[in-house]
Amino acid sequence: MKKIIIIIFSSLLLYGCVGVSSQGVLGTGVSIYTDPRTLGTQIDDSIMQKSLGIRIAQVNSKYIISVSTKVIDGHIFLKGTVDTVDEKILMTKLAWKIEGARSVKNNLKVKDKFSLKNEAKDLLITSQIKVALLANKKVKSVNYQINTVNQIIYIFGIAQNEEERREVINEGKQILDVKNVDATIFLVNDLSQNKK
Repeated sequence: MKKIIIIIFSSLLLYGCVGVSSQGVLGTGVSIYTDPRTLGTQIDDSIMQKSLGIRIAQVNSKYIISVSTKVIDGHIFLKGTVDTVDEKILMTKLAWKIEGARSVKNNLKVKDKFSLKNEAKDLLITSQIKVALLANKKVKSVNYQINTVNQIIYIFGIAQNEEERREVINEGKQILDVKNVDATIFLVNDLSQNKK
């Protein structure tokens, strides 16, 4: 009877982590059905992402809105805005404290460098690249998270092969007013489960 209770509890816990919507484990549109990571890796990444979110919120509840996180195969990505450079450093430290962190990429921006005009441009750029990736038949657009800050496009995701990675980066470079494309795109073969 004790084993049955443990199995039911574990199932409910995993159900809460994985979800059944098309948002999948990543919560950014990557479906668990198209995500090339193993289910175990997806769950590990989701747990890491939620743990980091909790730690960030414990520092100050304002970060729940201004800072977002993403974890792919143990690699942690931070994006959003903070008020000071010290806060940016603090977020990096919090990320490195998460068990299983393999790397941390901090793309947080300090607020005083923003303007309403820049934010509107960034939103337009992000919309344009998302549409371009949806229209590109060589790209599985659901496997990418896009963010633009000060006309620099930040792309996080998983590509099926090198050709797809190049296509995604090239789509970003084609957009008007883009200063740079900062892409962190893992190949399916680069993921930890494929290196065992």
